Amino acid sequence: MKVLKFGAVWCPSCLVMRPRWQKIEKELPWLETEYYDYDKDKEMVKKYKVDKGTLPAFIFLDKNGNEILRLNGEPSKEELLKVIEENKDK
Repeated sequence: MKVLKFGAVWCPSCLVMRPRWQKIEKELPWLETEYYDYDKDKEMVKKYKVDKGTLPAFIFLDKNGNEILRLNGEPSKEELLKVIEENKDK
């Protein structure tokens, strides 16, 4: 599983989520994540249809790169860990 994280420097919720993800990534070193800036990474933003109003956006991909789940806003660390655990083998 891989998680694509979309955010922006002007997005308050994105700033809230950054340290939350850092803790998760430290706890789960096997988890593959990639961060994309809404203003700089236009190609990925367009490809995954990320809208300005849905930031931050977290797109969970299976082993084949297919989207299995999308979360927006400020999910709790516990909620994120639960989603990761439920989908880690996909």
